[in-house]
Amino acid sequence: MHVCVVGGGIVGLASAYYLADRGASVTLLEKNTLGAGSTDRAVGGIRAQFSSPENVELSLTAMAVWDDFEAEFGTTIEHRRPGYLFLARTGEVADALREAAEMQRGKGVPTETLSPGEFGERWPALHTERYLVGTYSPTDGFADPHLAVQGFSAAAREAGVDIRTKTAVTAFLRDGDRVVGVETEAERIEADFVVNAAGPWARRVAAMADLEIPVAPRRRQVVVVDPETPVPEDVPLTADIASGSYFRPERDGRALTGGHFAEDDPDADPDRFRDSADTDWSVEAVERAAETADYFGPETRIRRGWAGLYGLTPDDNPIIEETVPGFVQAVGFSGHGFQHAPATGQLVADLCFEGGTDIVSLDPYRSDRFEETTEGEGYVV
Repeated sequence: MHVCVVGGGIVGLASAYYLADRGASVTLLEKNTLGAGSTDRAVGGIRAQFSSPENVELSLTAMAVWDDFEAEFGTTIEHRRPGYLFLARTGEVADALREAAEMQRGKGVPTETLSPGEFGERWPALHTERYLVGTYSPTDGFADPHLAVQGFSAAAREAGVDIRTKTAVTAFLRDGDRVVGVETEAERIEADFVVNAAGPWARRVAAMADLEIPVAPRRRQVVVVDPETPVPEDVPLTADIASGSYFRPERDGRALTGGHFAEDDPDADPDRFRDSADTDWSVEAVERAAETADYFGPETRIRRGWAGLYGLTPDDNPIIEETVPGFVQAVGFSGHGFQHAPATGQLVADLCFEGGTDIVSLDPYRSDRFEETTEGEGYVV
């Protein structure tokens, strides 16, 4: 079996690795350099706190790989696990967090539901008076996406994957309804399966198969700051659901803050977008973080910031399926692509080899679900 993977970010590399590990001949095509799309600009979060049972199951499958990555792949990814803390200001959000935490615990995730007094005792810098409840899982955390790209790319090459950078796909080869390969500027490459793992370019790649998919490239920003009071490294990534703001500790007392605050959210051109953080947004990100915790006083200094692209779907969940014969898609992760990549790679391999999977139900990830009325996850961080 020969499989052509389109996209050299973390999802494409993981897919290529697991396909090759199972015996497929794999060619990976990346128009730029490996990880140069969304992966190198990712925050690197890894969590099991989701409101969708299937996303929790994806996380648990992926976390089994992330937790043992250095031993399995021989590459450190600086995986830290201070946890994630989600905070609710309103009764509606508080009820949703409690319900999600109960579901997560049923799947083996050690999520705690905490009162303001309880999380205030653990993390005294938090402004507990603003919140009704928090949920915390100590197994959540974050890793370095650049190092993860290095680990997966090295393992993929060792498994025999032919990785070609600076190689853009220009068209698909068809045999009736079936996709049977791709064209580049240099050649035609025949394949039993073509995998769309193109991140923010996913919609353009799908169009080559005459498909319209609702994956919108949307710009998201992050800023690194020197807080007025250093943030200890054991403080969890802390997210205020109502404001959309989050922060997490970096090294040496620094912090990373982010969130999307504007009402408008236009599509971005993945080939031409501003990849540095906006000054006004950076100031607002620090101000919103200051609403959550005492660390971010008026003496907080902004060090640097950057922007990347989420591939957003209307319900914040990905498309993972064989959409038409020979064409497998793993796209639209809405900010969850990095953390779910190891599980997604295994799903892609299952779809190509078996036509299905027993890892998780793929029903919530069908592309035709958007013909129905759907609501977002609400945990897009």
